[in-house]
Amino acid sequence: MNGNLPARPITLIFGAKAAPAYIAAKDIIHLILCLSKLIESDPVASRYLKIVMLENYNVTCAEKVIPACDISEQISLASKEASGTGNMKLMLNGAVTLGTMDGANVEIFNLVGKENIAIFGKTSDEVIQLYETGAYHPQEYYARPDIWRLVDFICCDAMLAIGNAASLYRLHHELVSKDPFMTLLDLREYILAKDRLLLAYEDRTAWTKRSLINIAKAGYFSSDRTIAEYNRDIWMLK
Repeated sequence: MNGNLPARPITLIFGAKAAPAYIAAKDIIHLILCLSKLIESDPVASRYLKIVMLENYNVTCAEKVIPACDISEQISLASKEASGTGNMKLMLNGAVTLGTMDGANVEIFNLVGKENIAIFGKTSDEVIQLYETGAYHPQEYYARPDIWRLVDFICCDAMLAIGNAASLYRLHHELVSKDPFMTLLDLREYILAKDRLLLAYEDRTAWTKRSLINIAKAGYFSSDRTIAEYNRDIWMLK
């Protein structure tokens, strides 16, 4: 494997489930499991990177994992509102958010300030305009050498030796020909933002300050405040 060696070992934790008919989601989970096995088998990469896919992720599991996380990756496409209560829980436990301006990330950004969160990617308005005009074409992004190398890794010989070829090729085709969630749109910005955040982590004093600010501002997401606003704006109960 080729790549930059991080300053310290990194563990990536994924927790997800896929509905029986959600083929793309199952293919993504399959890809994560294949990457985990490939990294474990590499004598160099395995010293610096570990990927964990939590089976049957639930609240009980989250109670153990969330307090251990330093970075909360909430990288859904802006405008999809896919970033919700999970990032609030991670924020409450001191994790710094790396994400797009989607869902609750917007509120976290407004609460903690831009220096205590890592935001990247297009805005909701920009994404909506791309949908309306049909201006996003994944092939144009795939044509860039730094991107096609990453996408083609999905079905390289090493991955095919581990995983199911039909699943890997199907996911590759989905990204290159359709990519309905515009995965390739913000890929470059995501990589740069993550590299900056990992570098920032090495300043332990500054990182601890970021973490404490996130904890201190998390009170905004209390259920009391939420229910009171629902009642004021929607239910109007007396």
